[in-house]
Amino acid sequence: MTPLEIKPGIFWAGVLDWTLRDFHGYSTEKGSTYNAYVVKGRDKIALFDTVKTTHFDEFIERLEEIVDVEKIDYIVVNHAEMDHSGSLPMVVDRVKPEKIFLSKPCKDALIAHFGDVVESWPLQIVATGDEVSLGGKTISFIEARMLHWPDSMFSYIKEDRVLISNDGFGQHYSTSVRFDDEADWGELMHQSAKYYANILLPYSPIMLKKLDEIGSMNIEIDMIAPDHGIIWRSHIPEILSAYRKWAEGKCLDKAVVTYDTMWHSTENMARHIAEGLINKGIETHVMDLRVTHHSDVMTEILDARGLLLGSPTLNTGYLPRMADLVCYVKGLRPIKKVGAAFGSYGWAGESLKLLNQELEAMKINIVHPGIKVKYVPRESDLHECFAMGESVAEAIYEANKA
Repeated sequence: MTPLEIKPGIFWAGVLDWTLRDFHGYSTEKGSTYNAYVVKGRDKIALFDTVKTTHFDEFIERLEEIVDVEKIDYIVVNHAEMDHSGSLPMVVDRVKPEKIFLSKPCKDALIAHFGDVVESWPLQIVATGDEVSLGGKTISFIEARMLHWPDSMFSYIKEDRVLISNDGFGQHYSTSVRFDDEADWGELMHQSAKYYANILLPYSPIMLKKLDEIGSMNIEIDMIAPDHGIIWRSHIPEILSAYRKWAEGKCLDKAVVTYDTMWHSTENMARHIAEGLINKGIETHVMDLRVTHHSDVMTEILDARGLLLGSPTLNTGYLPRMADLVCYVKGLRPIKKVGAAFGSYGWAGESLKLLNQELEAMKINIVHPGIKVKYVPRESDLHECFAMGESVAEAIYEANKA
């Protein structure tokens, strides 16, 4: 394969993982990429990040298309997570770098992953504002702690105005094209939103500060090169704007009605609640947990104002798939939502109370007390569900006006 030079002297050195379908609970139906980059200066050559252990051989082949690996002088480790550092010990053995640049938390994480051998490496701790010259190309380091690990860091190539952003601005998206202007725009933004919703959302306050910090540095960015997915070169304002919108918790006139069901009673309730929402002009996504992965539900929750949870009562609780969703969403901490709950029951009916408690625990504003129906909903119950949808719709409009 011909080496891909993304800017003069800067090369993509990643690998494509077409078959990845799960990333710690996040459904990666489009696979992923593990992007690494080689930057050639007049005096020094630097490698930015590595790949998963399983892709080491392919990675070395890609590197050797770009440079004699033993001529790489520096390795920059922007993040210690194993999809970026898994093959690092093997790369260090092959390259024998003069220096390895990383943050202090990254050093601690690498030692925890790989043991005392890390102490023998030529490590150099860097922090925001530190710079390294390669000769005509200057690396400026920007710590990005908790985006999304304590050790995370960005690297900026000043002369080329390239931000190597590690897990920022990425997507789990394997495709034969490498740049945003070559990809399907709708799919690219969907995968970007899914990545933010399922990886970065809990750290939105930190993301806002980092966006402001980068803005205050008055650096020009011609290219954002993340460690997963597509490289941004033509739509940088759009992705920066999207990140700010997601981090601020800006919501559409939109609701997610998500449920599990036993004998279709809760499903029937969900459909009528959705019809009430739609009747009031709310964009509505009805998501059956029997056929929808929790990470796809989370993607729709990202910019939805309303979240409605439905489950019948099972063993004085709610169904396991709803428990899975609640646990997952709670950990990602969506903000500025309104919500309600509903469900059917046989003799006790605890699921409604418990789902309302979960909404409260997620700091979601409950705008309707919810509906529970014994066994099978009658026509009057379904009318009540429709009215509940309309009521939640009004609450969504009010919240979006605030």
